[in-house]
Amino acid sequence: MTSEKPILYALSTCSHCKSTKKLLNDCNVEYNYVEVDDLEGEERKAIIADIKELNPRCSFPTIKINDTVIVGFKEKEIKNALGIE
Repeated sequence: MTSEKPILYALSTCSHCKSTKKLLNDCNVEYNYVEVDDLEGEERKAIIADIKELNPRCSFPTIKINDTVIVGFKEKEIKNALGIE
């Protein structure tokens, strides 16, 4: 498994984000989760700045697994980055 908890940046209304969250849950992965559209003010600006460092297009979902950044619901890539077959 991974050495640090993956972080999932998502939107509450995004179907691909929901699919990514379901995949992580189904694989029993502990992860941190931020629904960006639920944030406001400076907190939202700070999180968006963090996402843009990982993914300049700031699209969702953006998942950081150790040093790997995956943009979009890409099941095979996510499982590979997690070390799951």
